[in-house]
Amino acid sequence: MSGDDPVALDLVARMTAEIRELYGGREMPPESAASPAQLSPPGGGFVVLEEDGTPLAGGGVKQLDERTGEIKRMYVVPEARGRGVGRLLLEALEDLVRDLGYSVARLDTGAKQPGAQRMYERAGYEPIPDYNGNPDAAFWGEKRL
Repeated sequence: MSGDDPVALDLVARMTAEIRELYGGREMPPESAASPAQLSPPGGGFVVLEEDGTPLAGGGVKQLDERTGEIKRMYVVPEARGRGVGRLLLEALEDLVRDLGYSVARLDTGAKQPGAQRMYERAGYEPIPDYNGNPDAAFWGEKRL
């Protein structure tokens, strides 16, 4: 799916609003940018998980370089949390990273999202130095696929 699909745009808008509230009303920093075009083929893409036609979660992949895809904008709707949907979304995004021809996945998350960091570490993401200058991030991770 493309990052400019209406379902993708809606999920990203919901994620952005939640992150803005979590981090005190700040806009997302430019360092964490991922435009709809960047989350679209040929270098990127977007995944939506649905249940009975209702979107439960979504996230995208953005090209960083010829071997690295960055997982961006992961979001699970509140009513689907606690059911393992985040883990399924991460697995689907890793599949997309591979399908796009990348051998490495990178991601970041903020200090106010410790559950996300734990999920990433359990999934095999190793801590790496700051690769994108995101001032809200507290964990940067990489996984060879």
